[in-house]
Amino acid sequence: MENTLQSNEYLDFVQEIKNSIREAQIKAMVKVNQELLLMYWNIGKLINEKQQLYQWGDKILEQLSKDLKENYPNNSGFARRNLFYMKRFFLENQKIELVQSPIALISWTHNIRLLDYCKNQEERLWYAKKSLEFGWSVRMLEHQIEYKQYERSGKASNNFNTTLPAAQSELARDILKDPYNFDFLTLQQDYLEKDLEEALVKHITHFLLELGVGFSFVGRQYVITVDDEDFKIDLLFYHLKLRCYVVIELKAKDFQPEYIGKLNFYVNAVDGEIRDEKLDNPTIGILLCKNKTGKTKVQYSLHNINTPISISEYNIKDALPSMETLQRELESVIVQQEEDN
Repeated sequence: MENTLQSNEYLDFVQEIKNSIREAQIKAMVKVNQELLLMYWNIGKLINEKQQLYQWGDKILEQLSKDLKENYPNNSGFARRNLFYMKRFFLENQKIELVQSPIALISWTHNIRLLDYCKNQEERLWYAKKSLEFGWSVRMLEHQIEYKQYERSGKASNNFNTTLPAAQSELARDILKDPYNFDFLTLQQDYLEKDLEEALVKHITHFLLELGVGFSFVGRQYVITVDDEDFKIDLLFYHLKLRCYVVIELKAKDFQPEYIGKLNFYVNAVDGEIRDEKLDNPTIGILLCKNKTGKTKVQYSLHNINTPISISEYNIKDALPSMETLQRELESVIVQQEEDN
């Protein structure tokens, strides 16, 4: 019997039971959360109807809160502020099928943040869906809203429609942003591409957070050999959901059409030298430029390119002036003072 209890078969059996229990617990928690949100929706509906019918102002919520607390002393959800949110929750979601919506699958606190920070229903639904998809905590949701992920997601210029299968094209567009926010970096005004690259790798945790869920860092200045000549890719990643390599080419200048040719070469080289055709989808290239000026110029540059490539800008908070700039400004101040004297 003792040997049986230590066997792989028995241990697997125990794990199977534990998985079943956990699955049932999750389903129960989801059901409880849905019922709670539906109750709050209904309370908000009643509050709104009675206020309109009897012309009651919002002061009625204070008395209602006191009465409900007396009847349900163990329930902390009937504060005046929460009743106000219930009314808003109903008003903002009265035109959707709540039970079928991702909004019914996230927590009440998540929903309060969406009511506070999102401008419209479409934006709230987008953040609710992403919260479920990526398991965002309330704090992470706040971070995503603060950095305007909804406004930036899927906005990068690309040729994915003509270079990727439909399903992968949609997902690839969804993971890209424009612009990327690199406010976590501190660089001098005249920074070079190598400075940008070094700073991003130094702050790789922040960089991965900005790139989004699914990106795995492979290497910097990644060497790939073609015809006995070594070429160095600025940054190479692998995306776990897309199941493909992602080549990132950095530019410290405004977009120029010739940048596409170099990135196109790198993408093809990774496909030819590294990619496993049985396991990996086609490699994607991302060009990050200081400014993406000229929409038509970007479109012409991507036209007839057969590799999947996207182009985005990046933002860096006001860069620090270089020592040379500071010295020139100081000399200018000294000269001005001498002239004034």
